[in-house]
Amino acid sequence: MDGAQPEGGRWNYDAENRKKLPRGMTPPSRMRIPPNPTAQDAIADVERLFGDHFGSLEAFGWPTTAAEAEAVLAHFLEAILPSFGDWQDAMAEDQPWMWHGLISTSLNLGLLDPLDVCRRAEAVYRAGRAPLNAVEGFIRQILGWREFVRGIYWLKAPEYRLRNFLDADRTLPWFYWSGETDMACVADAVKTTHDNAYAHHIQRLMVTGNLALLLGVHPDAVDDWYMAVYADAYEWVEMPNTRGMALFADGGIVGSKPYAASGAYIDRMSDYCGGCRYDVKSKSGDAACPFNRLYWGFLERNRGRLRENVRLAMPYRTLDGFGVARRAALAAEAEACRKLLGATPKD
Repeated sequence: MDGAQPEGGRWNYDAENRKKLPRGMTPPSRMRIPPNPTAQDAIADVERLFGDHFGSLEAFGWPTTAAEAEAVLAHFLEAILPSFGDWQDAMAEDQPWMWHGLISTSLNLGLLDPLDVCRRAEAVYRAGRAPLNAVEGFIRQILGWREFVRGIYWLKAPEYRLRNFLDADRTLPWFYWSGETDMACVADAVKTTHDNAYAHHIQRLMVTGNLALLLGVHPDAVDDWYMAVYADAYEWVEMPNTRGMALFADGGIVGSKPYAASGAYIDRMSDYCGGCRYDVKSKSGDAACPFNRLYWGFLERNRGRLRENVRLAMPYRTLDGFGVARRAALAAEAEACRKLLGATPKD
């Protein structure tokens, strides 16, 4: 802030933080922490007791002490933060870290103090070592979003975990665990989740979360998956993000509209689609991107719940213009795709 006004005269800089990674540009190398003796003992216990569970121990590199967390934070503030804003929503195959902070595990474990992190990021901006769009975007992830979802959880739980506004009733497809899917974006997100117990926020929201939303997967199943696979997942932070932001199961408490999107968004923000078996330009048929096949059917299926949402006025006007017969065909297309991907009605 600059007194009572936002620094730079704007409240957020999201418009500058939505760039797709240019072809040939490689994200910077990141600091990973070799397991200390205590962590090594814990890893051995996990291997012995839970060796057949989802995930890999080979690449474990998360801080487990305050000193280790401080080292990761310092490296991020010095070397990574200046470009964080530009590429914070971008995705690239086999690039799990991009320019993200990699401090969520440390924040949620209590190894770092959130307000201190925000103040130190601001100091980097004041010193002229990082642009405003990067620092404002980073601080808002913590002071804005992290604290917001914590407030939602403590205000609305335990009732919040029972919400299922869209009456979603499908099972979670097996490829969320196996990674065995021809959807390049999903396969990559599941792979980095498996290998690192991590995926960044756009992979979680707009790939795995968006797909679960379009498929109509029951919120309980999605909650269980996110809690099981991510190292930074605690119920207070996971549930409002999953049940609220990703699935719209809370009916609009966290977000004012469902974050449903076709394959066009993923194509715009990543390099996944170029090598994918599915055609991101095609809207129907077995060769079409499943996100495209599911999108309009999702809107038609939930017409009674979402038609009056003002933020969905434009897509529903488009859908209404298709006519009854085409709307029915789009619903049938989506249902065939749900069956193909293994999202079956929950018992």
